[in-house]
Amino acid sequence: MADCAAPVGVFDSGVGGLSVLREIRQRLPHESLLYLADSAHVPYGEKSPDYIRERCRVIADFFVEKGAKALVVACNTATAAGVTELRELYPRLPIIAMEPAVKPAAQATRSGVVGVLATTGTLKSARFAALLDRFAADVRVITQPCPGLVERIEAGDLNSAETRAMLMAWVGPLLAQGCDTLILGCTHYPFIRPLLSELLPGTVRLIDTGAAVARHLRDLLAERHLLASGVASERFYCSGDPRRMASVLPILWGENAKVEFFPR
Repeated sequence: MADCAAPVGVFDSGVGGLSVLREIRQRLPHESLLYLADSAHVPYGEKSPDYIRERCRVIADFFVEKGAKALVVACNTATAAGVTELRELYPRLPIIAMEPAVKPAAQATRSGVVGVLATTGTLKSARFAALLDRFAADVRVITQPCPGLVERIEAGDLNSAETRAMLMAWVGPLLAQGCDTLILGCTHYPFIRPLLSELLPGTVRLIDTGAAVARHLRDLLAERHLLASGVASERFYCSGDPRRMASVLPILWGENAKVEFFPR
């Protein structure tokens, strides 16, 4: 049986999942957290499903070795490609996954037009298609892949002229077609929410699922009597250059922290 004081493992292809980690920390202040950025393999959105599944297995094995009591797949693309297999491999481990917020967006839209900013891998996945079939039958959904945006956020570039130009090139056509609700379908994208709010009309609603994932994790741990009550800690790992990740932590996480190298 898992120990209440055991950590929660959270991973993403890079630093985008820190947006989810931030929500978890806010709602679960006593939980110890392990975060792994698979930066040597970022972005997942352009990789094959088989490649992503292999990375998911490697990372899940690592968290299990570290004694994690739950796993959060803080990546929409990894969820689409790998979460089903992870749940088969670890049937007793609570595994919380990400997926684009199609249901709340369909409920929120007034114009009946919803835009989705996401990676190519997420938009092409069967899981995303199933979400559209289930929740978006009565609205028009316009998808927009965002190649290169993950890499800019990985570098901490949240507000440059180049990033602004990229975003306007993508959201301009969505606005022209009547989009009034925009799904941030990648965990990296909440970090450019302030810029999007500046660029978009105030009538456009931005939706992501980080807070919902944190609430689901809290509920799942409570159901299994696994909520921690002690002093929390965080440990950060990176399969790429730990120094590079450490340099953007003050921007994306809000404070400095040591980053350990993950060599697998």
